[in-house]
Amino acid sequence: MVIQIPKETSPRPFLKWAGGKSRLIQQYIPYFPKSYKNYYEPFLGGGAVFFYLQPNIATLTDINAELINTYCCVTCHADELIFLLKEHKYRHNKDYYYSVRNHSDGTDIEKAARLIYLNKTCFNGLYRVNSQGKFNVPLGRYENPNICSEVLLKAASEALSHAEIKQADFTEVLNHATSSDDFVFFDPPYYPISDTSYFTAYSQNCFSKKDQELLRDTCAELANRGVKVMVCNSDSEFIRNIYKDINFETYKIKAARSINSNIKNRGMIDELLITSF
Repeated sequence: MVIQIPKETSPRPFLKWAGGKSRLIQQYIPYFPKSYKNYYEPFLGGGAVFFYLQPNIATLTDINAELINTYCCVTCHADELIFLLKEHKYRHNKDYYYSVRNHSDGTDIEKAARLIYLNKTCFNGLYRVNSQGKFNVPLGRYENPNICSEVLLKAASEALSHAEIKQADFTEVLNHATSSDDFVFFDPPYYPISDTSYFTAYSQNCFSKKDQELLRDTCAELANRGVKVMVCNSDSEFIRNIYKDINFETYKIKAARSINSNIKNRGMIDELLITSF
């Protein structure tokens, strides 16, 4: 498959997602494989790379059940979803936000509309839950949040109609990707680079060193099969060392870090793009 250059009307992420790759795509372009048949993205998040590449055959997975439900509803029930989002937009205010945040029941489509609504109106588009699994991000400071973009959702729905979407752990890709016809893009929770780093807040208690090493082992097994593997992560000694052990290529990427508990630590930062090819 030849890499496509997106047009202005091309589909793009319909969710704001911490660590999303929309702003990094241009730096990634030189490193994407030139050809493949099957695309896999095991940490789906906002799906920026998928929407850019628009592969003909794709398997999109994530461990986050709410996120996967939302993608499935965008794919198969875009019109119903848009109807509910228009209602959220009409009723949006501070009290309504917290009322919606505190009630997570409903149909799959209602849950998907809730996630999109909260994502578009919460602080910095963060997805964060407490120890009871309840979404707990406060209201953001937006004068006119774009809660319902019909064009964007319908374009995303069309692009996703060609993909298989399911909830799964990242290691599940080992059951499917087997040859050089396959391309796997991993965008895991990043390894923390400091005690105050945004990466710590994003990955703490959910993606440990052992998980990073399991991901490395998964990448190594895929590469042994001839699968084209690409991984992004923080530029840390730990990450560099574990991928050096399997002889992957490592490249520096410049990324803007806008979420950090210490405002002095916001700005441009080095990240790593790691490939098996």
